[in-house]
Amino acid sequence: MIHHPIDRRGVLLSGLGLSLSAAGAAAKGRDAPFSTDPFTLGVAAGDPAPDGFVIWTRLAPNPLVQDGGMPPVDVVVGWEVSADPAFRRIIQNGRGIARAALAHSVHVEVAGLPSHRPYWYRFFAPGNLPSPVGCARTLPLPGAAVDQVRFASVGCQDFERGFYTAYRHLAAEPELDVVFHYGDYIYEFGPREHDVVRRHWGGETTTLSDYRLRYAQYKLDPDLQAAHAAAAFVLTFDDHEIDDNWAGEHGKDGGPPAGFAARKAAALQAWYEHAPVRPRVRPGVAGAQAFRRFDFGRLMRMHVLDTRSHRSRQECEGANMTPLERAACKPAYAASRTMLGAEQEAWLDAGLTGGFGWNFIAQQVMVMPYDTRKDGETTARRSTDNWNGYPQARQGLIDSIRRKGLTNVVIGSGDMHQNVVGYVPQNPQDPTSPPIASEFLATSISSGGSGGLRHSNELNVLDNNPNVQLLNNQRGYHLYTVSPNEWAADIKVMDQVDKPDGRLTTLARFMVDPRDPRPR
Repeated sequence: MIHHPIDRRGVLLSGLGLSLSAAGAAAKGRDAPFSTDPFTLGVAAGDPAPDGFVIWTRLAPNPLVQDGGMPPVDVVVGWEVSADPAFRRIIQNGRGIARAALAHSVHVEVAGLPSHRPYWYRFFAPGNLPSPVGCARTLPLPGAAVDQVRFASVGCQDFERGFYTAYRHLAAEPELDVVFHYGDYIYEFGPREHDVVRRHWGGETTTLSDYRLRYAQYKLDPDLQAAHAAAAFVLTFDDHEIDDNWAGEHGKDGGPPAGFAARKAAALQAWYEHAPVRPRVRPGVAGAQAFRRFDFGRLMRMHVLDTRSHRSRQECEGANMTPLERAACKPAYAASRTMLGAEQEAWLDAGLTGGFGWNFIAQQVMVMPYDTRKDGETTARRSTDNWNGYPQARQGLIDSIRRKGLTNVVIGSGDMHQNVVGYVPQNPQDPTSPPIASEFLATSISSGGSGGLRHSNELNVLDNNPNVQLLNNQRGYHLYTVSPNEWAADIKVMDQVDKPDGRLTTLARFMVDPRDPRPR
């Protein structure tokens, strides 16, 4: 790290060849100014720590083409971190490498900053071209007394189904410590015929080039860029970053796992190339893992899970099943089935502790028991793609919370494209049994279209789900304000997303007491 002011043009131009040499580049890097803006995909920060965070960008002067309009060589970029938005007090600067092998993405791990305060950052490309400015906050010191944490939960942003106006509203939220993105950052589908607001480029994504182009299309959205520039994101992935309803080694379309492995590897590389995450999170690297923790002093511990990579295959799924066969399928839940895998289960169990005011389990899919039967149906239905399809794994999580005597567990979920607020009962077979953890399932940013208060065939669905207090079918996000004595959840909803400039309102506010895990 460089901690004193330097001449940026010297770093970016005269120092370019030396930097590439030190990085082991085989070819000369680009040292001529760009003729067009290389920062078309914006900037982002993520994975905050008490002394820093990751800052990200990707050089793509022509994002409409597979290589982003870049030559096949590494390029050195400069970066700065400032204590003020006008960059009068630059406290760190340095150089990062936009690696051709990683789509000219840049992941800089900034460290050595004072804790628990905002910072502003930017990049410089050869020719001294500045990027947009982003803001991120460092975490509190370990064990620090913290009065409040304020963060949002978002996800499911199908480009074809709606505009990202909710992100524009999110970018204007004051004093966000972080944004948790539960996944479905992109959708892998080819262009669809119905209910399309704006179209995907190309067909279904299966190759690295396909996924890179899809991320570029999504990241060109100005409202998404604004949200990333406003706060650090904690990102994970769900299914649509790779293939709908994939699980472990298995894709949705059937076939041998080896065939799906190549697609999954390409998709996860593209996810890393476009995510502000640390290099040790990069899928495919030895020892890498997507599950990780973030501690906000003593107030809150955030456990970020990976509920896709290690799970057993879903029951009643597969390309060879007809719709009638799938509907008639009776799941057989063997005791060996897992949602997290043994290593992640042990990691979560060890990390759940009473040493924090709150434990937030940040993950992708619904945990609470939920009967999906529609109005007029008499037989209970359970999803096989969320924790309802992994009942033994869910019971293991419940047992871990109960064994530790924790009453301060809040679960964050997504994937369902609806707002669902409720609790996980101690006995999932009896949803009226006492709560073990509250759960807030955040709706989508755009997936599902504008929606409404309820689906037309779900007007009475809560009659079958006594552990659920709210079901809503609008788009938006959740905003959490966490203090030692209270978890406040504002359910933010859009009036529509099929046109720009939708209006955001607060549908409801729920409170959770750390001694009573039931939203009220």
